[in-house]
Amino acid sequence: MTRVHAVSAQLDEPAARIGGKARGLAELHRLGLPVPPAVVVTTGVCRGVLATGRLPGGLVEEVTAALRDLAPRASTVAVRSGAAVSMPGMMRTVLGVDLPGALDGALREVFASWDAPRARTYRTLHDIPHHRGTAAIVQVMVDGARDGHSGSGVAFSRDPNTGEPVPFGDVLFGHRGPDVVSGRVRTHPLGELAGREPALWPELTAALARAERRLRRPCYVEFTHESGRLWFLQLRPAPVTGRAALRIAVDLADAGLIDRCEAVRRTTGHDLDHARTPILADPGVLAGQGTGAGPGVVSGRIATTAGSAVRLAADGPVVLVRPETSPDDMHGLAAAAGILTTRGGPACHAAVVARALGRPAVVGAADIAVDPAAGTVTTRAGTVGEGTVLTIDGTTGRVVLGHAGSTVDDADPHRDRLLGWADDISGDRSPRSAADRLRDAHAVLPATEDRR
Repeated sequence: MTRVHAVSAQLDEPAARIGGKARGLAELHRLGLPVPPAVVVTTGVCRGVLATGRLPGGLVEEVTAALRDLAPRASTVAVRSGAAVSMPGMMRTVLGVDLPGALDGALREVFASWDAPRARTYRTLHDIPHHRGTAAIVQVMVDGARDGHSGSGVAFSRDPNTGEPVPFGDVLFGHRGPDVVSGRVRTHPLGELAGREPALWPELTAALARAERRLRRPCYVEFTHESGRLWFLQLRPAPVTGRAALRIAVDLADAGLIDRCEAVRRTTGHDLDHARTPILADPGVLAGQGTGAGPGVVSGRIATTAGSAVRLAADGPVVLVRPETSPDDMHGLAAAAGILTTRGGPACHAAVVARALGRPAVVGAADIAVDPAAGTVTTRAGTVGEGTVLTIDGTTGRVVLGHAGSTVDDADPHRDRLLGWADDISGDRSPRSAADRLRDAHAVLPATEDRR
């Protein structure tokens, strides 16, 4: 069975074999969007490497030959992980790898990262089997740090917090992709690309719209522009909040991309539970202001390291406060009830993980400083230590010291319309909870998704 595949529009292997990233690249090819030439090494190779501790004979030569067929002059590549289920930031990416000399060490690093503690923690939290392994993407390198007309970014076709149909994301000029998601560097709102590279903005927004129509879902892309030319490096369905999911289901039905039955089928009880998002009722004196990255209000004791978050969480809710988070903080992120960072934008590691875990989060609170070594946090309201109670509002980005009250806005016309469609499907209009109305509709719907 072939273990190395060229990534193209004809790539129809299952994600369990080639990973979700390769499937996304194939979709980008089908959409006619610019993708750097790439090959994928299958998950079976990863499982073999983890079992034996070595790459199979001839693999590096096979990868090199396949890539040379696509790009004869390629000299530098990026090697990325590509599991069947997205695991944002949990595994290794190796950039600037010389071809063919270094593809051995880089592939070993990527495959070994499948078993890293942070990756195992993430899989346990999300019920992802540990035995599957990851695919590896070997792709011709495009460099966002090449010159003054280069950069990298991540873009959503819609706001993942609200579902509003506007492009949303982060961009960095003169930087490579890992800097965008790490949170170490202050990012710019995606819209600033329009001013810096006006020729690229319509190309990007048109691509997002085409991808959303193709997937019939909101989409997420990673991109690099090198010397004024746009390249796409990843496409996948975008993770969104519960409130956003309700609006998106209704919007897609109104646009005719799905029917009302499919809109109801896609809606889950989790979406309903998280659609009623609390916000701070009266913030009082603000301790800081950042960007809301995970809706909800939570109060908890401050922890400034992942280890202290795990320790303090044994006695009650904790807010993990960091300059930025990294995959190595995964155990602390899992233990925390909320996340606050002083750097990073809405697509940084902390924001992405918070949305995946359903945690309230505030990122980029530049008026707050953290000293993990001393265990202190300096805010507008003064300096406090670990164990002090802090409240964050992941919708508005506001931060206050102490416990603070919250309120819930129940007005949601998209939720009301969707539940009305659920009643039409079930035929039951008796008074009952929203969860029961949705469950009754699901009970009479066929299990498979409508493909019209």
